[in-house]
Amino acid sequence: MVLAKFANLGVPIVLKDLVNALDVNTVAGTLLVVPISLILGYGLLRLSTSLFTELREALFARVTQHAVRQIALNVFNHLHRLSLNFHLSRQTGGVSRDIERGTRAIQTLVSFSLYSIFPTFFEFALVLGYLAIFYDIWFSVITLVALVLYIIFTVVVTEWRTNLRRTMNQLDTRANQKAIDSLLNFETVKYFGNEAFETRRYDQSMQQYQKAAIISQQSLAALNLGQQIIISIGLVLIVWRAAAGVANGSLTLGDLVLVNTLMIQLYMPLNFLGVVYRELKQSTADIDRMFGLLNEQQEINDSPNASTLVIDDPNRGPSITFDKVCFSYDKQRPILKDISFTIPAGTTTAVVGRSGAGKSTLSRLLFRFYDVSSGRILVDGQDVRQVTQASLRQAIGIVPQDTVLFNDTVGYNIRYGRPEATDADMKAAAKAAQLDAFIESLPQGYETPVGERGLKLSGGEKQRLAIARTLLKNPAILVFDEATSALDSRTERALQTELWKLARNRSTLIIAHRLSTIVHADQILVIDHGELIEHGTHESLLASGGTYAQMWQMQLSEPDHVEIN
Repeated sequence: MVLAKFANLGVPIVLKDLVNALDVNTVAGTLLVVPISLILGYGLLRLSTSLFTELREALFARVTQHAVRQIALNVFNHLHRLSLNFHLSRQTGGVSRDIERGTRAIQTLVSFSLYSIFPTFFEFALVLGYLAIFYDIWFSVITLVALVLYIIFTVVVTEWRTNLRRTMNQLDTRANQKAIDSLLNFETVKYFGNEAFETRRYDQSMQQYQKAAIISQQSLAALNLGQQIIISIGLVLIVWRAAAGVANGSLTLGDLVLVNTLMIQLYMPLNFLGVVYRELKQSTADIDRMFGLLNEQQEINDSPNASTLVIDDPNRGPSITFDKVCFSYDKQRPILKDISFTIPAGTTTAVVGRSGAGKSTLSRLLFRFYDVSSGRILVDGQDVRQVTQASLRQAIGIVPQDTVLFNDTVGYNIRYGRPEATDADMKAAAKAAQLDAFIESLPQGYETPVGERGLKLSGGEKQRLAIARTLLKNPAILVFDEATSALDSRTERALQTELWKLARNRSTLIIAHRLSTIVHADQILVIDHGELIEHGTHESLLASGGTYAQMWQMQLSEPDHVEIN
């Protein structure tokens, strides 16, 4: 950087000597030798300026790109560490846009500050020093005053424009959220024939963004015009001063050329400095929202002395105890009320109840997506709040009711249960999930893309894929949340046999709607309005004639009832 700026200062000095050497009074021999050497020196200095500048950028590119990568990675990791509550309330389009703009702003901040601001001010110091030493003090004074006025004007106007930029960012994020949300749910849009409605909704957001963008662009034009007025006045005063010196003989024609060239060279980066400052302020506004994501507090943290979960017998599964557990998403609306039960090691416990009774909340608490309001959850006697989240979740496998797949291949989604698994393990899991025949019928087999959120697959195919993924993970604890709800009767019957085989050597929690799928459970819990109202085996609960028995009779009368033996 320093070498580039010294070379840049040398260019007008050599140009001055070149002009003076071409004076008509110069001896012919000197005229031949001197200008040629000065011309060569002029060319070398010009080349050196570019050479040192490009070397600087080439050397520092690694630092800039590493900074961008590191911060983007930090944000990405932080988002994954945030609680389920944050992700349920976020809008994917807005978050992704904030990260995109923020990482781009980091690159702008690093490159502009190091490539533009520091070199420009260093060049200012060189020029002012040179003018003060070799010329009248007024040259330095005029240059300095113009510089100060330029900076003050740029800062004041840019501060005003920053608020406009923040407004543009908010409107841009809002429009992007609507677009992403609409495209992710395009099936629903088509079901209701609301394409025109979605277009109008998106256009309303874009109209607001357009108005803000127009105002911002007009303010930019005013800023540029003001900057050019200040630069032009300073340049006119400097050239007028130099021309007067040439007229009275105190300066040569070369001095006039030097002063003019110096001012042009100085005002070019000065003009760019205005752009740099605007970009830095805009980048600060862009990065604000990304840093806002980094400032989001983790609701669920590992305790400072958290240990790794230890399972006494991995081949049998751990015991799981819910001890007087209370929980609510909203303090005004309790979900679980003093729930207590134990899943003995290697046994299967089923939970049934009406929708909204709190059944799925049990699995979320077991995964520690949330912490209990009171009470505790123990796995082989270890409080889940005292073990690391990574080791806890590694020990649990879940087949959710609503299976969401990555927009990748069938093989990738199965292997996601254990990324380091071999092809043989992956295919064995697919076979156990009754998925192998379907995959073999596909032209691309395991390389078949599943589409956005797995929309190219049917509900049953997605659910079987989720089962294969969990089988491949081979966890000590299994959670089935309506694991076969999307399957036809024949496939469900076959899969239930596989699931029961899988559950024999594991501690299993089944959240069920169809009671026929849980008749073989070691114990069945009936939850109503967040309270445990009944528990026992299928036979004992039927014999008691309570809520479970009533639910059983209601499902027996349903036309799609399937008895699984």
